[in-house]
Amino acid sequence: MNDTTALPTEPESGRHPVNVAHLVMGIAFLGLALVWSLVQYDVVEGRDIRWLLPVPWVLAGAAGLAAIAVTGTRRHQKRPAPQEEQS
Repeated sequence: MNDTTALPTEPESGRHPVNVAHLVMGIAFLGLALVWSLVQYDVVEGRDIRWLLPVPWVLAGAAGLAAIAVTGTRRHQKRPAPQEEQS
């Protein structure tokens, strides 16, 4: 049975593929929740909030760039051609 419409399978590497958008928004959400909790418990006040609010966005962006750099090199590596069965 030859099925020419079968999609090639990804080589198994043991790693889960990273969804960069989910990673970035998750880090941003956790960072903003942390900033909010620091403000609510009066750990930071007044002018300190001005420099603390952009920190989660910068960290999330840096994590996104790092994830793209790591997963991008893996995506562009040559994959071995699928072996065809001979009958």
